[in-house]
Amino acid sequence: MERIAYVETIGMTEHELEDHLRGVETGVLALADGGDAYAVPVSFRYDDGRFLLRMTDDGDSEKLAFLRATESATFVAFGQDGTDSWSVLARGPIAELGDEEARALREDPEAFGAVRVFDEDPSEIDVRLFELEAESLTGRRTAGVDAWQSLVGTEGSTGEATDPDTE
Repeated sequence: MERIAYVETIGMTEHELEDHLRGVETGVLALADGGDAYAVPVSFRYDDGRFLLRMTDDGDSEKLAFLRATESATFVAFGQDGTDSWSVLARGPIAELGDEEARALREDPEAFGAVRVFDEDPSEIDVRLFELEAESLTGRRTAGVDAWQSLVGTEGSTGEATDPDTE
């Protein structure tokens, strides 16, 4: 590869971070059991600083087995709009919600999007809700083309003008 296009990323403010998290419903939960890693997309809700995660259990859930073995999980939410992108990483322990709170959220049609099923009978699926306690939270977003060009001029790393749409 002769040329590589670069885009500067910057840390997000707390307001930006919360706005992005409220605008998406799915992220990736990374779990581990000893030397084995497992990452799975999950539905989530960000509400008043809380990461609420919804998972299904068909009685033989690999993700729940990994969840039980994981002391500290990492959850990643991300998005892209044209050339702008962002990501948020939350890291911490996960615990299942209490019965009363979980029941209230399951009965609220606006709490989460539709449950996605994969070759399972919906009547045989248990919907379970968890909270990731974010001990660390990091958000980054692209600074935009103007900010990058102000750092390097209009030339890329090879001295030639770069256009990411033609790469």
